[in-house]
Amino acid sequence: MKIDLKAQIPSYAAPKGRFEIVVIPPLRYLMIDGHGDPNTAQAYVDALTTLYPVAYKLKFFSKVSLERDYVVMPLEALWWAEDMEAFTSARDKSQWDWTVMNLVPEWISDDHFDDVVAALAKAGGAPAIDRIRLETLDEGLCVQTLHVGSYDDEAPTLARLHDEFVPANGLMLTGKHHEIYLNDPRRTEPSKLRTILRQPVSARGDANAG
Repeated sequence: MKIDLKAQIPSYAAPKGRFEIVVIPPLRYLMIDGHGDPNTAQAYVDALTTLYPVAYKLKFFSKVSLERDYVVMPLEALWWAEDMEAFTSARDKSQWDWTVMNLVPEWISDDHFDDVVAALAKAGGAPAIDRIRLETLDEGLCVQTLHVGSYDDEAPTLARLHDEFVPANGLMLTGKHHEIYLNDPRRTEPSKLRTILRQPVSARGDANAG
């Protein structure tokens, strides 16, 4: 029986038109870091060209060797910039830093990952194979919403999240902006793209905020 982790993890659904506060458990992701405009940077193309082969090879390994099949999860990414206005309002993508990610099940071990990476490195064709890693992300308390529309139309929603909802609820921004892409942009009209926008937060005055 094929497992769909989206159906098992409640935070892979979010309300449209309003913000919700959620607690995200520690989750394990394939990750590749980079910098620059995702529409033009070769590093971004290389990252995606590597991320998916690793994700699918792990899936098939799990199905055949572990007898545990699962649906490969959607693309996700963390976004930030030295000057966050370059991300939230100016949308100067050349200044963006990013980490592209793909969630893997908890039963995928470091050894499984290492074996798959070694096999793909030997086979070739995965240009960022030396930069991929398997890492746990522990976001904890977060605010999220569902954005429907073009990625370039996210700015007003982000402004309301950062400038209105977060301070009004006694919260402060802590981690990196997180996006979960529920559609394939190659097959979906921009106006119909569905993206979960997630922002880690903490209560104001929390000694552990950082």
